[in-house]
Amino acid sequence: MNIHFIAIGGAAMHNLALALYKKGYTITGSDDAIFEPSKSRLKAKGLLPNELGWFTEKISTNLDAVILGMHAKPDNPELLKAKELGLKIYSYPEFLYEQSKDKTRVVIGGSHGKTTITSMILHVLNYHHIKVDYMVGAQLEGFDTMVHLTSENEFIVLEGDEYLSSPIDMRPKFHLYKPNIALLSGIAWDHINVFPTYDNYVDQFSIFVNSITNGGILVYNEEDTEVKNVVEQATSSIKKYPYSTPNYKIENGTTFIETSLGEMPLEFFGAHNLQNMAGAKWICQHIGVDEDEFFEAIASFKGASKRLEKIAENDSTVVFKDFAHSPSKVEATTNAVKNQYNNRVLLACLELHTYSSLNANFLKEYQGALDKADKAVVFYSPDAVEIKKLEKVTAQQIKNAFNRKDLIVFTNPTEFEEFLFNQNFENTALLLMSSGNYGGLNFDKLKRLIS
Repeated sequence: MNIHFIAIGGAAMHNLALALYKKGYTITGSDDAIFEPSKSRLKAKGLLPNELGWFTEKISTNLDAVILGMHAKPDNPELLKAKELGLKIYSYPEFLYEQSKDKTRVVIGGSHGKTTITSMILHVLNYHHIKVDYMVGAQLEGFDTMVHLTSENEFIVLEGDEYLSSPIDMRPKFHLYKPNIALLSGIAWDHINVFPTYDNYVDQFSIFVNSITNGGILVYNEEDTEVKNVVEQATSSIKKYPYSTPNYKIENGTTFIETSLGEMPLEFFGAHNLQNMAGAKWICQHIGVDEDEFFEAIASFKGASKRLEKIAENDSTVVFKDFAHSPSKVEATTNAVKNQYNNRVLLACLELHTYSSLNANFLKEYQGALDKADKAVVFYSPDAVEIKKLEKVTAQQIKNAFNRKDLIVFTNPTEFEEFLFNQNFENTALLLMSSGNYGGLNFDKLKRLIS
């Protein structure tokens, strides 16, 4: 097949392009901006466009399909040409469904924990040499790409994002997968630029649950009140399997859980991650991995990239980098690190970077999110607020929203970096939470400072 990608440089899009290239498809693509690591990875396979921009001459009737990325605009010239020629145009999730129609589709949904749960499942299956197709939102240790597609594998494991499918398809991605087996981890309002009310956001998860095929399976977090409500109101004919946080204890900075094999130490920590593990266990059991086999494999799971990732450590200091940005994720991550290192000073730094987090009306959702931190810092860029065409927010508004008078607020990246590098990190756990990079924070310098 000849496939053309409009906006091939995206994290998800370039991984799909690489997966299809590996499958034997002929791949072309365009984009007006391509950054690392997408650039190097595409170049290595000869898929990097010769020049940046959109070129209508790349669109012809020789193409079997066009895949449209979220980075493109509805008036993209290549898209308009494809429409004019009557070519089949897919969104990213539509094409994944097309590739998996004859497989057992396992879809992991929820406001938080999706990437970690999907990563846990893939780690366990890989450990036991069980081959599956997959799509996950982070680069995993031992896996070449974030997307893998074959003709022969029976199962496909998909991370089910609730964000929009494409610039011309306003449906959430996870509505398009029609799972045979699904998991719902939690519901906490996010993406307010797309889902302006809480009720509207929750509705998307109801639609997801009701999209499970008849006789299918739903694994769900019974400790999340909103998830329970959605599951109880489900109208589809499905089997339901609840999960909750397993018993655990923390000794000398290591988390142990109770298993059928006895007490077992884990490489990861945090109540939310143990909850994620419980959900992953159910999914693996439905794929054919028994409980003992699951625990044997999960013992070596270190975590998904940028999810509570330890980036530096010495005898008295540990530094974690986490993708957390929504209120529920920030609170869960902050609490996890404090519980794990309760005899150390926790310095928690959060960058408000997304559309939701920089919205003046949404800020109140962060109340209490950093309460467990001994020192709490928030960084945001007024430029980012301006670019997103949002109402200006002030340092005082942020302090009020977090309900923390001693909150330190930075808007200048240089000042934030100077503050950080001038700290006494003895007996400290440093937590850096962001989906951005704090205006260009020098992480290598920070690692050298600690290590």
